[in-house]
Amino acid sequence: MGKVYLVGAGPGDPELITLKALKAIEKADVILYDRLVNKELLTYAKKEADLIYCGKLPNYHTMKQETINHFLTRYAAGGKEVVRLKGGDPFVFGRGGEEAEALAGKNIPFEIIPGITSGIAAAAYAGIPVTHREASSSVAFVTGHRKNDQLEEEKWEGLSKGIDTLAIYMGVSNLPYIKGKLLKYGKSKDTPVALVHWGTTEIQRTVTGTLETIVDIVKEAKIENPSMIIVGEVVRYREKIQWFEEMSEKRQMSEAL
Repeated sequence: MGKVYLVGAGPGDPELITLKALKAIEKADVILYDRLVNKELLTYAKKEADLIYCGKLPNYHTMKQETINHFLTRYAAGGKEVVRLKGGDPFVFGRGGEEAEALAGKNIPFEIIPGITSGIAAAAYAGIPVTHREASSSVAFVTGHRKNDQLEEEKWEGLSKGIDTLAIYMGVSNLPYIKGKLLKYGKSKDTPVALVHWGTTEIQRTVTGTLETIVDIVKEAKIENPSMIIVGEVVRYREKIQWFEEMSEKRQMSEAL
């Protein structure tokens, strides 16, 4: 019997992967990896390792979740060391819990290796602290997928009234909907909002606005997925402490000289 490692690859910058995750990649016989995993991390795999792409695009799944679960089970049952490599953290909107359940149901040994989730890292690279003693004592990780039911209404009411900072994943296409729900349940139209596109990578772009203006700003800037949406007063700190994009611009200018 082999073993499966459900591994968080981090948010994009390959240097943000954990040492434990890197060791798992180096010894793996099989690696099943997602679209948002930095491909540089695959260079640490053994030459003879099998690399299997499982990437998903919005509204298009290269490999169904059931198929991924089957591969994990089959390879491990055959004595292989298997890494399931996911962008960010496997248990933060990564369906890692479902995969762990499937493995447990088949009595396949597995281990969880957490990763840095983009809700924290993309914000940090944009100069936005998700918590701050003077501005935010609570943060929620939220999926931006839209649902039309009573529980969805209750969710947005609670988020609007009870949480200081919202880190919203997979929400760009539903930004007008998100804006409407937050305004409906009490968020001020002047609440700061940021979108961080390809956070922690060399092509990171950040736009900011308010709940009232952000939809138009995002449309004009042509911001698409993958992007993190950060909502809350903490976004104002970007004006003082943004660092990564300025550093990248200076490096690019230096290389051009």
